[in-house]
Parts: sequence; structure tokens; C-alpha cells
Amino acid sequence: MKAPILCDLDGVVWLMHQPIPGSVDAIARLRAARHRVLFVTNNSSATVATQEAALAKIGVPAEGDVCTSAQAAALLLAAGERVLVAGGPGIVEAVERMGAVVVARTDDDISDADFAAQAGKVDTVMVGYHASFNYRGLTRAVTPILEGARLIGTNDDPTYPTPAGLIPGGGAILAAIAKAGGVRPIIAGKPFAPMGQLVRKRLGVDDLSVAWMAGDRDSTDGAFARLVGAKFGLMLSGVSETTDDRTVAPDGVFDNLAALADRVLGASSGA
Repeated sequence: MKAPILCDLDGVVWLMHQPIPGSVDAIARLRAARHRVLFVTNNSSATVATQEAALAKIGVPAEGDVCTSAQAAALLLAAGERVLVAGGPGIVEAVERMGAVVVARTDDDISDADFAAQAGKVDTVMVGYHASFNYRGLTRAVTPILEGARLIGTNDDPTYPTPAGLIPGGGAILAAIAKAGGVRPIIAGKPFAPMGQLVRKRLGVDDLSVAWMAGDRDSTDGAFARLVGAKFGLMLSGVSETTDDRTVAPDGVFDNLAALADRVLGASSGA
């Protein structure tokens, strides 16, 4: 098997859907050499189809190749489980595809009385990034947790890279809800086991020792590589930590995805 490439999106392929120079061509070159490229993202807000369409728009066909933290989180659900979503459409989609029930979203534009009646008993509160997060949403998410619902976070990324710099990520929202609810959340995305389960299932293999995880955060992408037994390629094109902050030693440090592709393809050809 040619080495699969597990590729983060934000900070590796693009920044706010603007392609990072060389990334699109790198993916095409890897695929032409029969390397499977899987996009492994902690972004849970958009649906899979939306993310696939955004990749197609920059010249990267991606149908069936996007693994999201929302999909990983949904693996933790049972059919019929009642879920309150504090997040975007991507979580709603993933929950429903697993056969669980979305009882409400915390940003539903209805009165609090109607919201309480609609939500009813909640088994799980699932949290991801959503720009509409506010105090009312915080209260709506925390209430069922205080009544015994479990808390699942799609990811705990504290920040999110944009061309203008870092902004608060889904992990910041999750931290507020967990603190007020007095619980420790179950986290599904990188670098945690549910995402590893999702990736192995998608690739149809258990052994990922020949794979590369291309990412810009050692705390998530690097730790995930270690979890699944893959090599870690640290990309300097995103929000990579300084050398002093790194907790996982990379197997290679690259300016961008194009440089990693050069390394992988050179090794494949025996160069």
C-alpha cells in the first residue's frame, strides 16, 4: 500500500478557504502517484458536502475523502439518543446520519419556554464551533448537563487560523460550557480515539505506520499521528507552535504541503 496522507485542512490546504500556495498541486501529485489523500479536519461546523464543494472549488475533488470531528463525535452516539446541538449544520448532519435525534440547537430562534418544551429530556449535549454562540446559548447548553446529560466536544482546539490571524475556536466554546456544567467533556476529534476510529474505517486498514499526518499543530495533529502510529509532518504554513512549545517531535518539518509531497514522492521513487 502506498503511504496514505492524512491531511489537515486549515493551515495546511487553505486559510479560510483560500488555498495555500502549492497545496492543490501537491495533492494532485500525490494522488497521481496513487497515494490516498484523506482530509482529517476538526472543523465540525460545515456539512461534509459543503466541505467537499469548497475543496472542489479550489481544484481538489474530495468526495468520500473528508473526515470531520462531527463524524467522529457521532460514532459515540446510539440510535435514538436525544442530542442537543451547540454547533453548526455539520454536527446536525452527523448526528442524524447515526440515527440519533437532534432535539434542538442552542441557537434556535425561539423563546426559552418553547425551547425547553421542544428539547425535553436531553441525553447528550454536543458542542462545536458556531459563530452565533452567546450567553443564551451557553445557558441552554449547560442546563441539561446540570441535569445529568453528558457533554461531547467535537474538538478542543482553542483557536482557529485565518489570514488575519488567530480567532477563538470550538475548544473555547467547549471550555465555557464544561466549566459552567462542572463536567469533563468527552472529545472526539484530533487527537482523540474516535477520530482514529473514523480514519481507520475510511481507509479500511488498521496499520497506519506508513502514513503521514500533515498538520500545523503538534498538540493536535502531532498527537493524533502518535495515537494512530503515523509519521507527523509539521507544516509551517498555519499556526505551528514555536520550537519551545512543541510537545510532539515531528518526523519532518516542512514549509508547506508541497514540500511534504516532494519528500514522500522522492522516497517513493527511490530518490
